[in-house]
Amino acid sequence: MRIGEVARGAGVSTKTVRYYESLGLFSVERLANGYRDYDYSHVELVREIQSLRTLGIGAEQTRPFLDCLVAGNARADDCAESVAAYRATITALDTRIVELQSRRAALAELIADATARERPLCEFAVAATTAATTASTTHDFMSDRKEEH
Repeated sequence: MRIGEVARGAGVSTKTVRYYESLGLFSVERLANGYRDYDYSHVELVREIQSLRTLGIGAEQTRPFLDCLVAGNARADDCAESVAAYRATITALDTRIVELQSRRAALAELIADATARERPLCEFAVAATTAATTASTTHDFMSDRKEEH
């Protein structure tokens, strides 16, 4: 099987297949002419990598799952190392969630502080206020001049 067939079967680009191979996630035999000789197991491995990546597991962290499949297990998570990788991913996600919640709380506090002020003190607000005051003063001056004549 050629790389294009693996890519189509797994729903990825040939570049992605080459990338996974370059990471050493799977190996491929070479034919006498130098072409890579893939088989259907490579399609399954690439599909498994893609599936795990959608869960937030990085390509490098898919090794235990792939090793489990290559060892002949029916499922990539039939091995203890795979379950440990799931747990490590959950721990990383929990840490990220805490960080994001902290950032969110800080932003909410800044919003509350900014909206509690009587009026914003940014350069745009000052410029708009100055322009409105100038326009009003000019209008009043022009009205006064018309009344004098």
